[in-house]
Amino acid sequence: MRMKNKRAEEIAKRDDLKKERAEKKRQRDNSGILERSESIINQNPKILITCEGKNTEKDYFDHFKLPSLTLEVIGVGDNTISLVNKTIKIRDEKDNGFYDEVWCVFDADPKPDNPKQLQNFNQAIWLADRNGIKVAYSHQAFEYWLLLHFNDHQGGAMNRSLYRNALNKFLKPFNLKYDDSSDGRSKSISENLFNVLMALENGERRVCRAIQRANRIYSQLNHQNPALNESATSVFLLVEKLLKFNRMIQCPTKT
Repeated sequence: MRMKNKRAEEIAKRDDLKKERAEKKRQRDNSGILERSESIINQNPKILITCEGKNTEKDYFDHFKLPSLTLEVIGVGDNTISLVNKTIKIRDEKDNGFYDEVWCVFDADPKPDNPKQLQNFNQAIWLADRNGIKVAYSHQAFEYWLLLHFNDHQGGAMNRSLYRNALNKFLKPFNLKYDDSSDGRSKSISENLFNVLMALENGERRVCRAIQRANRIYSQLNHQNPALNESATSVFLLVEKLLKFNRMIQCPTKT
């Protein structure tokens, strides 16, 4: 009887040992799955971009087709402070940490009959910063970023009313026009126009030149009062981020 009990105890111990080993293996396997999942997530980050306009900016960023990046671009149709507040709401409606980065794209859009416009511009930048949101602004307008692909502008004041004709002058050799509608409401970025912006010119991509020019101007400014930063754009910061996920377009680092 004692021999049977002892044998039963030995069998029970072996079974317990097997169970313990199986549990440790399961934990190791699950740990590996979690590590691989986190690696996959980190390799395919999610970036939210909200835009003041429903045409120009949204069209532009929608053309970035990046398999290694989940890009959500929303044309909100609102500006400065209102845009930032709506962006905060959109972000917070998702689970915490759903987006790896959140960007707002808007203009200074100064108007002589609205002196608060530039004040709102500053407030929007600071509000975004306090809420962990990055800003890609243009002063006066997004088209200034487009112009830097063709023109080495030095950053002096340039009224937005001049942007359209200046852009069309540079686009004429490509049989393209920007904002060619009589009511001035089209302002879309076609795929052909986007490709011209990204294309090589004399051995260097236009977008890389635009980044260099915008960065040079931006680095010379006092950012305590962005309303005074005319003409300037921080859109290059967002574009640099996106190009890191594009193996076909890599801009050289300038020292």
